Amino acid sequence: MHGLNPDQLEAVNTLTGPLLVLAGAGTGKTRVITYRIVKLIQTGTPRERILAVTFTNKAANEMRERLMPMIEVKKKGSSPKDKYKPKYAKNKFAEEEKQPTVSTFHSLCVKILRRQIDKIGYPLKFTIYNRGDQESLARSVLREISVNDKMLAPNQLLFWIGNWKCKSITPDDALVQSESDVQHLAAIAYQKYQRQLKLSGAVDFDDLLLLTEKLFREHEDVRQEEADRFDHLLIDEYQDTNTSQYRIVKALASKHRNLCVVGDDDQSIYGWRGAEVEHILSFARDWTDAKVIRLEDNYRSTSAIIDFANTLIKFNTTRHDKVLRAARPGGEKPTIVQYENETVEAEEVVRSISKRLQDKGREPRDFAILFRTNEQPRPFETELRKAKLPYVLVGGMSFFDRKEVKDILAYLRLLEDEPDEISILRIINTPARGIGSKSIETLLNHCIKQKVPLWDLVTGKATRPKLTSTVIRGLDAMVSTVQRVKASMGGSSLVDVARLMIDRINYKSEIARIYPIPEDRESRWAVVEQIISALGEYERGARKPTMTKFLDKLLLGDQSTDDDKEKQLKKNAIALMTMHAAKGLEFPEVYMVGLEEGILPHRRSLEDDDAGVPEERRLCYVGVTRAEELLTLSMSLTRMKWGKARDTQPSRFLYELTGQADHPNYAKRR
Repeated sequence: MHGLNPDQLEAVNTLTGPLLVLAGAGTGKTRVITYRIVKLIQTGTPRERILAVTFTNKAANEMRERLMPMIEVKKKGSSPKDKYKPKYAKNKFAEEEKQPTVSTFHSLCVKILRRQIDKIGYPLKFTIYNRGDQESLARSVLREISVNDKMLAPNQLLFWIGNWKCKSITPDDALVQSESDVQHLAAIAYQKYQRQLKLSGAVDFDDLLLLTEKLFREHEDVRQEEADRFDHLLIDEYQDTNTSQYRIVKALASKHRNLCVVGDDDQSIYGWRGAEVEHILSFARDWTDAKVIRLEDNYRSTSAIIDFANTLIKFNTTRHDKVLRAARPGGEKPTIVQYENETVEAEEVVRSISKRLQDKGREPRDFAILFRTNEQPRPFETELRKAKLPYVLVGGMSFFDRKEVKDILAYLRLLEDEPDEISILRIINTPARGIGSKSIETLLNHCIKQKVPLWDLVTGKATRPKLTSTVIRGLDAMVSTVQRVKASMGGSSLVDVARLMIDRINYKSEIARIYPIPEDRESRWAVVEQIISALGEYERGARKPTMTKFLDKLLLGDQSTDDDKEKQLKKNAIALMTMHAAKGLEFPEVYMVGLEEGILPHRRSLEDDDAGVPEERRLCYVGVTRAEELLTLSMSLTRMKWGKARDTQPSRFLYELTGQADHPNYAKRR
């Protein structure tokens, strides 16, 4: 246990009863969990009687990799010089049943259900449906109850089902709780969806938790049997548990009560996906004899950064009382910078990074640019390309890979004299015009046979093949829209032309049709606004602006990114990511951008001051505590919206961070 501080050592040596370890940012929580497992084994607990649960495969793998070398067994007859090797070195997990179980919640539930699910009428060899399977089933269920896409689309139904399951709401409960006609239809479909899943011997991802909870609730013998497999239960990131996970933990630990949960209520930022911070706040009430240990020594950041973080988070009144202490004294005070607009903000942030790369001997991987929403990185990507600096957009796709960007840019290309085939095919039935895949195939085959451009067939300039009247009407409607917009190009700005095109194709309705979740719709529509804003910026700065030159400029040097977050972070590149994606990571130098009211805190959170704003404050806190040595926070005094500059307001968190909560402008935000 060499190297543990007194609080960590106390957590490691508290081996019985309920234990809450409040592990602040950068305080070594994973180390405490792994050392505690080692201590349990050293004091006689059989390895296989220990269960550690976390949320992601990555976290579980990291914990396992740290743990196994510490509990390896030396072979008989080996010399002192022989290296100790984990038991699985030759035959990985051959003796897994004699090792501690380190698992995600979902993996644990799969194992339980494979043993017990027949008790609630499912086959032990059940199938787990992926998203595509779910969509097919949802479509079938909606057909069965004669509900068309306009009333309730399959992805809308899956949104409601996922939302209900996340809160442990059964189909019967959903029907009772429905408040609108759409919810009522979804609840009826939910009943049939679950019935069909069961008839097919299948479950979806959310069912893994929900059905395990149901098993424990309805079959006490099953709950006892599964709980009796372990004498100790350790839960990582307890602040992220949803209702089902919370109930499963209580069911497994209620007998032996040797439950250790580790987490930080100040880093609870996933309320939008069902996590309830109340679980960690009420732990001592749920387990009345619980011991609470606070890990407050931060080994990541300088004192200057930690002081900033402490100043901010104390404005959340409902939290466990704790204050981070920096193990690294001093440090450069975080900087707050105001820029004229988001373009200047991106230019200056990238210029600052370039200078520090040259003058301070930094590597690109030492820097992170953190933002609140997925629409923000576009100008930073543009500036990083200009500066020829390597970057990765972590945990998300490039701005230029988004469906909305590709759709709108394809429409703008139709304003050229000879639009490309890829652009035509992309939007020929977007929004839907009754032009199906068979009709498109007929058009393409005719292009090849007659050796004519696809656009000539679409416009009717070349003789079209035999098509249905519906398809012909759809083609004519699209061509008419494009021609009317092109006719306006002579006397209108490019921004006005683009906005006219978006309006004529009614793209906002298309987004509303595809994305049932309000947050998704806002996010997707904000991406469209970003395109118009980029066009406005280009138009103001170009001597002779044209749509073609804008498209070339926008896409020049575009690069794709890996989907895998871990692979991305291994690259020697500047990381662009949301503050949500940054949780658990750390960087020597961090730039937090766009600290404005409506962005951070996000405008949706302002509707719920009791829960929304505190979670946004925790998110800001997470961003601040990612920085090890240098932290820069910035905002734009104006921000482009629909091609026009709009004044912004500084985020209330900037006032809180700097001790200006008595400032008049802060009071206005309250």
